[in-house]
Amino acid sequence: MKPLFFPDDHSFWYETLRILGHIAYGGADFGEVAVTCERIAPGDYESWYDEWLATADRVAGEARSSLTAGHRVSARDAFLRASNYYRAAEFFLHGDAADPRIRHAYDASVACFRGAAAFFTPAVEPVEIPYGGTTLPGYLYRADGTGAARPTVVMHNGFDGTVEEMHFFGAAAAVERGYTVLAFDGPGQPGTRHHQGMTFRPDWENVVGLVLDHAVTLPEVDPARIALLGVSMGGLLAPRAAAFDRRVAALIALDGVYDLGDITTSSIPLPRPEAERRLRAEHDPELDAMMRAAMASSPTLRWAIEHGMYSMGAASPRAFGASYLDYHLRDGIAEKISCPTLVCAGAADGFFDGQPEQLYEHLMCRKTLMTFTEDEGADAHCQSGAQRLAFARLYDWLDDTLTAGAPA
Repeated sequence: MKPLFFPDDHSFWYETLRILGHIAYGGADFGEVAVTCERIAPGDYESWYDEWLATADRVAGEARSSLTAGHRVSARDAFLRASNYYRAAEFFLHGDAADPRIRHAYDASVACFRGAAAFFTPAVEPVEIPYGGTTLPGYLYRADGTGAARPTVVMHNGFDGTVEEMHFFGAAAAVERGYTVLAFDGPGQPGTRHHQGMTFRPDWENVVGLVLDHAVTLPEVDPARIALLGVSMGGLLAPRAAAFDRRVAALIALDGVYDLGDITTSSIPLPRPEAERRLRAEHDPELDAMMRAAMASSPTLRWAIEHGMYSMGAASPRAFGASYLDYHLRDGIAEKISCPTLVCAGAADGFFDGQPEQLYEHLMCRKTLMTFTEDEGADAHCQSGAQRLAFARLYDWLDDTLTAGAPA
């Protein structure tokens, strides 16, 4: 898809497309997005923050006015859009973890989402999922008020998205189809990183396992029909968890990822074993300089590394690159997945090109590769911009898969 905004800035365009895509489930209005983009200076992180914050503040103000006047539906809709705009505002600021604007916009995003959540029918319930000595933040969505056990989708975002964003990235669509949904932020994701300082861990089965322990205690969850859905980097994390937990009855990787080591070594002009050795070395000033130069020449790479350092707890670009080497489904991990698996792929992903196909080839279970194309307007990473189309196909697959596996 050709950029409608920021034609010379891939990062700003994709994040704009991501915001636009959430129109499908109430997360934006086209005019609000368009006028905000007109005010943003391309490539300028400060301008991006300022203008999205201004739009979010204005829309949140409208939500509060509607609520004061007793207009609950209008308040819900405006809070939902403001939540997405606040999420977008702090997106590019993670190069300085101490920047107070990060917490300000993030907390406003969560508050607005919870303001909207209370006015859905049934209400979307904030939950705290036990995790060691602390908790993971999440939301429980019920299909109705009966309390009946239903097929359930447990879902999480990826490298940079929030659990609140999962409303648009699968939760709302699942509830429309009668599913219970339990969405959560794991370690390294915004809900745990911003307030608890947790960073990512590669053994995601030890995260999802505890979430499933909680899920099966809920009366609205049918423990025999639990699907696991992971978005973006979650397309690696969720498969990793499913490989070790047989309670997962179906798996959706949106989009599929097989080996993040491919991503971190592909920009280093060395054979992979040598690139890995140098990334993990205690000192390598030459490679450090090479990575800093690459960041200076590529806004997309700059953002990815800065956010990666933040979410992985890495002290340098090279340390972040080394951390990525631990995130993979090699060594027979993908082959351990036994449940039916849907691997999604965008024809022009731009972030994980070729990764869905690698994952699909290594699966030994019942499997489906679902590719989305430019002609459909769905070729972008995670099918941003075509969410109604994407979730229709995803959940049709899941409906058929869980029905086929249900007892007679």
